[in-house]
Amino acid sequence: MIIVGSTNADVGIQHGIDILKNGGSAMDAVEATIRLVEDNPDDHTVGHNSYPNILGDLQLDASIMDGATLETGAIAAMQGFREAISIARRVKDTLPHVLLAGEGAERFAAEMGFEKQADMLTDEIREAREELLKADMPPEVFADLSSSAELHQWVTLASDPEKTRGTVNVLAQDHEGNLCTGVSTSGWAWKYPGRVGDSPIIGAGNYADNRYGAAGCTGMGEMAIRGATAHSVVFYLKSGASVAQAGIRAMQDLDDLGGRYLSGMNIVALDSGGTPGGFSSIKDRTFIYQTDEMSTHEETMRTFVEINQRWG
Repeated sequence: MIIVGSTNADVGIQHGIDILKNGGSAMDAVEATIRLVEDNPDDHTVGHNSYPNILGDLQLDASIMDGATLETGAIAAMQGFREAISIARRVKDTLPHVLLAGEGAERFAAEMGFEKQADMLTDEIREAREELLKADMPPEVFADLSSSAELHQWVTLASDPEKTRGTVNVLAQDHEGNLCTGVSTSGWAWKYPGRVGDSPIIGAGNYADNRYGAAGCTGMGEMAIRGATAHSVVFYLKSGASVAQAGIRAMQDLDDLGGRYLSGMNIVALDSGGTPGGFSSIKDRTFIYQTDEMSTHEETMRTFVEINQRWG
């Protein structure tokens, strides 16, 4: 039994391992681990108190996938509910659909008994948004930003691809050998309203198949969508590659993407035998993992795979 995650999953990984050790499923462990990240007020890229879009509205994305059945559930651009990963799981368990977005996701969350939050942001985050945007735009533009017909231009000015994105990835394998992956994020800080990244897109930010392995991505979601990156890792495992080989090949595929939206990518992976791996196009990035035989998680370096940096 094992859990693998992005480094910010450290607040929940022990709880996830305890669930596995007590006979719980990989899906239970993934959901519980990510819920603790979503509730961590110090993590501004996932769940409660994370970075909003350019208008100041917090929109969350999440997905979860069962490697035994390939069933999935996902939500995108959801506002007012903090339990994104749990709501995504209820989509999988309850509906004949895979992905709900916007008002539909919010209606479904309320139907499932989740409590709508009146306010999910602290003054700290509001002030950070205001300070950053006012540095680029005149006060009168900021004051009437919601009515602007040039919002797309201000998004470009306000977005720093190296500083304003983040996600939590969690992969688990339980005592029956079943795999599960989960991803949750607030997406790109100061993004255009309604922007959806790779996190809720199965095959892009998340994929699991008991027969071969699992993978999750964080970084420039537009890259992972275009490259079907999480699925690529699992496909390379299916083709006979090791975890190390599969992760490197999926990263190298991204280097062939053209256009201006090309920047950093990070992957965590797990094969069907329980071997973990981590990869990044940024040096000195780490990931974590813990088995049921370990008393605490281990943080280890991701394999660096260089990707040409192009932006703007």
